[in-house]
Amino acid sequence: MAEQVIDTRGRPVRDLRISVTDRCNFRCTYCMPKEIFNQDYEFLARDLLLSFDEIERIARVFVDLGVRKIRLTGGEPLLRRGIEELVGRLAAIDGVDDLTLTTNGALLARKAEALAAAGLDRVTVSLDSLDDDTFQAMNDVGFPVSGVLEGIEAAAEAGLVPIKINMVVKRGVNEESIVPMAEHFRGTGHIVRFIEFMDVGTTNGWCLDDVVPAAEVVRRIDEVFPLDPVAPNYPGEVARRFRYRDGAGEIGVIASVTQPFCGDCTRARISAEGVLYTCLFASKGTDLRSLVRDGASDDELADVVARVWAARTDRYSEIRSDATTGLVRVEMSYIGG
Repeated sequence: MAEQVIDTRGRPVRDLRISVTDRCNFRCTYCMPKEIFNQDYEFLARDLLLSFDEIERIARVFVDLGVRKIRLTGGEPLLRRGIEELVGRLAAIDGVDDLTLTTNGALLARKAEALAAAGLDRVTVSLDSLDDDTFQAMNDVGFPVSGVLEGIEAAAEAGLVPIKINMVVKRGVNEESIVPMAEHFRGTGHIVRFIEFMDVGTTNGWCLDDVVPAAEVVRRIDEVFPLDPVAPNYPGEVARRFRYRDGAGEIGVIASVTQPFCGDCTRARISAEGVLYTCLFASKGTDLRSLVRDGASDDELADVVARVWAARTDRYSEIRSDATTGLVRVEMSYIGG
C-alpha cells in the first residue's frame, strides 16, 4: 500500500464518490432544473464516460492511497447500464470496507436484489417529502412517493441496510414535511438525514433565504419527538446525529451552510467524465480520464492523485460569503452529492 496522503489541513483521503453518469430521470429543482436540463441540453456522449475498466482502475489507485469507502452517484447511477457489474468489481477490491450507492429510488425496486447480490453494502435514497403534490413538484417529472417507498422496501428486503434517506429542505417548499418524514421512518431502522439547501453548481437558483437551518429542523422534530445528540460514528462523518429518547432510532442533519464541516472532510469526487474534484463546491478539477487513456501507469496515476490531494486547501463552506458569489462551480449532476 502507498503511504497515506494528507492535505494541507491534515485531512486524509478516506471516501471516494464516483459519478457513473450525468443523466437523471428526475429534474429536481434544486439540482437539475428543467430550465437548464431540458430537451436541448447535451449530456455526455457514452465514449466520454469512464468505462467500468477505467473506474475500477482509478478506484484501486485511491484505495491504495487510503480510501476505505466508495459511493456510486450520478446523475442517477441506476440509469448506467450494467451497474451491477461495476458494483461487483468494486466490491472485490481488497481494502474497500463500505460500498454504497445514492439513488432517487425510482428504479430501486427492480434492481435492489441484484445490487445486493453483486456486493453492494448499503443505499442512500433521496426523498424530499411524503406528500405527493410536494414531492412531484420537487422532482418535476410527476414521480409518486409510492414508487420511492417501494424501492426502499425492496432495498431493506435485499439487506441493503441501514438505509439512509436524504431530504433536502427548502424554505417555502417542503419544510412542513420535516416532522411527517421523521414520524414515518421512526422505528424502521432507516435513518432520515435532513440536508440544508446548498449552493452546489450555478443553476439551482440558490439563495440564503431559502435555507432552513439544521437547528430549526432539530427543534421542530424535538418538539414532537424528543431528541438527544449522539457522537459521530467516525471522524469526518458529515451528518450530525440525534437519537430519539424513546429508542425509536435516529436522524441526522447535514448543515453545510450554517455549521460547516470542512475541517475534517475526507471526500474526493470523480465526475462522470473522469475529473477529480476535491470539494463539492469546486470550480475546477484534474482530468484523470486523459491520463488513463494516454497510457499512464498506476504509479503515475497515484502520483498525480497524491500531489493533488496533498495540495488541497478547500474550505468553501467555511468561507462562503460575498467572496464566493459568482463563482462557477461544477454541477451536482456531474459529481453527485
